[in-house]
Amino acid sequence: MSTAVTNRPARRRSPITRAAGRRSPAPPGRRGTTGPGTGGASLPVRGLKGLVLLVCCAVVVVPFVAVISTSLADKDQVTKAGGFVLWPDHPSLYAYRAVLSGGVVTRALLVSVGITVVGTVLALACTAALAYALSRPGTFAHKPLLLTVLFTLMFSPGIIPSYLVVKEFGLLNSYWSLIVPVMVNGFNVIVMRSFFMDLPQDILDSARIDGAGEFRVLTRIVLPLSKAVLAVVGLFYAVGFWNSFFTAMLYINDTAKWPLQLVLRTYVVNNAPLGADNIAALGTTPPPQQSLQMAILVISLVPILLVYPFLQKHFSKGVMVGAVKG
Repeated sequence: MSTAVTNRPARRRSPITRAAGRRSPAPPGRRGTTGPGTGGASLPVRGLKGLVLLVCCAVVVVPFVAVISTSLADKDQVTKAGGFVLWPDHPSLYAYRAVLSGGVVTRALLVSVGITVVGTVLALACTAALAYALSRPGTFAHKPLLLTVLFTLMFSPGIIPSYLVVKEFGLLNSYWSLIVPVMVNGFNVIVMRSFFMDLPQDILDSARIDGAGEFRVLTRIVLPLSKAVLAVVGLFYAVGFWNSFFTAMLYINDTAKWPLQLVLRTYVVNNAPLGADNIAALGTTPPPQQSLQMAILVISLVPILLVYPFLQKHFSKGVMVGAVKG
């Protein structure tokens, strides 16, 4: 008995199955140049981006390195380089000792630190209180106060009216003349007000139901929830007080009360020589003028550079205040 063998036709795959099993080739010019983390950019494009970033970094870093190197270089190297030194051959702190030995820069540094600390604390307290009052629609004279703050953003008093106001209040030649006129900034008030308005209203209402007054709500609930905006606004105020130069030149006549920025101007802009007290304290030949100028520049930068890393965490959050709603 013979067995019949039937030939079955081959099973055909559907077009969808064939397309799924076949991998499309990479387009010409992009084979081997893309991968995870490349963002689909070709090798020349990524190289160009890296070159641009490298140039930007060099533009920022090289002047800073030159300032530090010049402050550490000796007289012969500074004279040979013609002013700026990119890398000191024999680094020393001679210029820093010369600057700090006379007591003028040290006293000015303490004045700037005191003005910055006291001014920032008072400015944050006044700004937070005003911003919280403006964030509550039921506040007495809410609209006139808000319009007054907005008016200060569009119009600014001149130098002579500001000087006359400071003079009438008896603040001339005092440290308060550098703090009181700039203790509240309209822009910072608006920024802090927008942050306070985004806080959950239910939390504030719960505190009021429990018997908390507005001052307690502000100090116990609102401010602890607003660390990000407080850090940002506080940094704005601190940098402003630290860099207070023009107001000090207008209102302060006593050189013993000059902040660091005004002393820095006498050395850098006016090219003032080293004082007799500094030379007597050193007992040797003073360092070159360029090294002295760069040393004072570095001293004026150090405090802000030391404070910023501790506020960076809150600063990155606070700069987005008002940018995203929700």
